[in-house]
Amino acid sequence: MQGVEAKKLFGAEARASTQSPAPYGGYAKGCMAGGTQLAETGPTWQAMRLSRNRNWGHPETIDYIQTLSAKAARQPGWKGLYIGDISQPRGGPMLTGHRSHQLGLDIDIWMLPATRLDLSAAERESISSISLRRENGAFTNEHWTRQHHEIIKAAAQDPRTARIFVFPGAKVKMCKDEKGDRAYLRKIRPWYGHHYHFHVRLSCPKDAQGCVDQPAPPPGDGCADAEEWVNNILFPPPPDPNAPKPKPRRELQMVDLPGQCVNVLQSN
Repeated sequence: MQGVEAKKLFGAEARASTQSPAPYGGYAKGCMAGGTQLAETGPTWQAMRLSRNRNWGHPETIDYIQTLSAKAARQPGWKGLYIGDISQPRGGPMLTGHRSHQLGLDIDIWMLPATRLDLSAAERESISSISLRRENGAFTNEHWTRQHHEIIKAAAQDPRTARIFVFPGAKVKMCKDEKGDRAYLRKIRPWYGHHYHFHVRLSCPKDAQGCVDQPAPPPGDGCADAEEWVNNILFPPPPDPNAPKPKPRRELQMVDLPGQCVNVLQSN
């Protein structure tokens, strides 16, 4: 395993390890033992892009999806949720796409209302989600609905949620529209992209000793921060001539991951 890119090893695994469920390391530098596969179709959800084999997560994550999708199914026009990437069968770095999603605790949830729960495998490969952004993410567009607000709110109010990433205009819109308890807004953070889906990140499960939580969001509802993101989209600040050039990103090797990740790969 030495000298081999970790993504090639984890990307080659088709099944979870036969170990007790446990996330090891951090969201962007770790792996998952004993993962559970989200059923391709459930009473209130469908897993999308099945060919990617990324519908694996910690058991707590699978329960979270079942709980949230049942709440989504109570929204007008929604029968549940379309679930995008969670993790590979043993977590770890992915061959393509995300830097995170390595612990089985990150979930991409499509913005497309789930109006049908009988999509074929072929349809799940060809159907795309919808974008909810306007002006490069400064504002929501005509596809944004109160149902989106309520589903993201329910996702944030679950105590297992650490953060939700969504484009800045959506956070500002929710800040303006929320007339009740605003505490949950703290967990909703503006981030690049995230207009075709929102990204839920769960906290490390209580018994997961090898799991590294992200620091908690700053105090407050974060609405002023989101407004600043929007202002920077609409009126980009001039580039800093003294800013250091970004270093090329190095691919993770097995030595970069927690030692338990070797055991995860070698497990049956």
